[in-house]
Amino acid sequence: MDAQQVKVSCPESQQTATQAAQEEALLPKRGGTSVIWIHFGFKRSDTEQKTAICKLCYKTIPAPDANTTNLFYRLKKVHEKEYIRIQKIRAKPSCGTAGASCEKKNYSQPKIKQSFAQGTPYEKTSQRHKQITCAISRYICKGMAPVHVVEKDSFRDLVKVLDPRYVMPGRKHFSKVELPRLYDACRAKVEKDVCSVVHYALTTDLWTSRATQPYMSVTIHFISKDWTLCARCLQTLYFPDDHTGVMLAQGLRDTLESWGLQECHLVCVTTDNATNNISAMELNEWERLQCFGHRLQLAIENALKALTPASTKQAVERAVGVCKKVVSTFSNSWKRKRDLAKAQAVLGLPPHQLITETPTRWGSRQMMIARFLEQEKALSQVLLADKKARHLVPSWQDMALLESLNKALGPLFEFIDALSGERYVTVSFLKPVLHLFNNEILSRKDGDTELTKAVKEGILKYLNEKYDDHTTNNLLDMATLVDPRFKTAYMKEERVEFIKMRATAELVDMVGATAPESAQTAAASSSPPAAEDDPELPHPTKKTKKSLGSYFRKAGQATTHSQPSRASIELELSMYLQALGPDSETDPLEWWKQHEMNFPLVARLAKKYLCIPATSSSSERAFSASGNIITCKRSCLKPNTVDQLVFLALNL
Repeated sequence: MDAQQVKVSCPESQQTATQAAQEEALLPKRGGTSVIWIHFGFKRSDTEQKTAICKLCYKTIPAPDANTTNLFYRLKKVHEKEYIRIQKIRAKPSCGTAGASCEKKNYSQPKIKQSFAQGTPYEKTSQRHKQITCAISRYICKGMAPVHVVEKDSFRDLVKVLDPRYVMPGRKHFSKVELPRLYDACRAKVEKDVCSVVHYALTTDLWTSRATQPYMSVTIHFISKDWTLCARCLQTLYFPDDHTGVMLAQGLRDTLESWGLQECHLVCVTTDNATNNISAMELNEWERLQCFGHRLQLAIENALKALTPASTKQAVERAVGVCKKVVSTFSNSWKRKRDLAKAQAVLGLPPHQLITETPTRWGSRQMMIARFLEQEKALSQVLLADKKARHLVPSWQDMALLESLNKALGPLFEFIDALSGERYVTVSFLKPVLHLFNNEILSRKDGDTELTKAVKEGILKYLNEKYDDHTTNNLLDMATLVDPRFKTAYMKEERVEFIKMRATAELVDMVGATAPESAQTAAASSSPPAAEDDPELPHPTKKTKKSLGSYFRKAGQATTHSQPSRASIELELSMYLQALGPDSETDPLEWWKQHEMNFPLVARLAKKYLCIPATSSSSERAFSASGNIITCKRSCLKPNTVDQLVFLALNL
């Protein structure tokens, strides 16, 4: 029985193998698009593909000229289930008469209009062409890129890949048409923001471009209606005249006039300590706030110059000089940089680069010293291995002096970075920072060396003298008063009542200034309508019946437009001072946004003083933007073009 079963099963297995081999040997129809070719193929020897073979039963079916009628008939008569399935596939609208690939994907042939449209360039008046051109213009201005970038092949290839239908205009079109158009639109937007400002502050400074052309930058700071602190660069003015106080005063007045800004709404101007800036503010009778960054830098320099005895001063200068020479030695040699990186890896030090002192950069000397102390072991190891630089290895006396300087100066410049922002309130921090300097940061501590104590005392003495000015003191106290985080916490007790009286007087003046405008508005709204043009035909007014509520409307309006008394102002100020203040990390503008309805009069005072910047860093940012625009290859830009490009780079 086993032998018989083996004999019976062998022919069946051979038949299955033969069918599989035949199915694999069949070739598909070349160029076949009908769904019927799923079940039919051709032998390799049938090069003309005239005789089709069924893949289900391997019967030969003649199919001359790729005619599929016989094939459908065969499938219908012999393989009915497959025929029904094929008909369902043919009935799908997405397939139509598609071939064997219809089951895998749906293919729709594009229309003729679509095919032509894909290769047709955009018209210059089309919306898409304008959008791309405007986007390229914004990239040039915001990215401070040269205009000739539009003529570079790499940039044109990039735009062509992103949108093949866009034809980029030339360099002249962007410089003569698009950039002036973008400047006009941006200026109109800035004018709209500025025209409604009640109180504003300014920062200004002078700088010289690579082409040795002098410019004056002016930046406005104000608080918008939704309590957002805004900064807008108004102008980068070409200033070829002598930089005297008289000329600067006139230039600033011309800038305000060109923007329609009134001097009576100007609260303060933050500048550095240059004599011509101080003179210009005095001539214009504008209140001036000294830049805290410049003032702290001068305090440090004066403290180091005033060191006694002279031997100590000379020793400090020598130690700082050694630090500068070592930094310069490593900066000018790639071999020493390579050896320094290896030494850092061996000693487990952070792979930091050395910092070079820049006289015009606040705190650059202290950052140089701090980085030098951090990398001292690696630096000494590299210098000792080099015979030519071995003499630059710092002595222990130099290291002790540098550590004393770093201990005194290290914590100070963190405050400069924090006070250099222009998107948050900074002026109200000056009083708390000075209080912190006197009581913690620069106070004498156990373990301080004599040099550390002397430097701290020199800095404190200078800052206290400069900020003890009566005008500056009043300005900072008022700014601190309207900051809900501080109020009167950092004022001298004998000055609290004086500042309250000053705040009350200013609020009375504000209310008195707005009262005539409100009266004019009310008179205009209550005036009777104008008569008709024809005087011969009088039109009797129709008498309307009064409602009960109309008898009380006048009284309510009178109460609304009535001028607040001094007593009510003092009451509101007292309630504000007694109110619970927010945490020191809270944004004061956000607090005022939520409590403006509770203290509407004091809120006006807050908008007046909290917009003042503590440093002139906005002018420094304008200088940086100008330096990126007026490069060596673009040093011949005209002053008007420079003004437009800097304006767009900072205001877009």
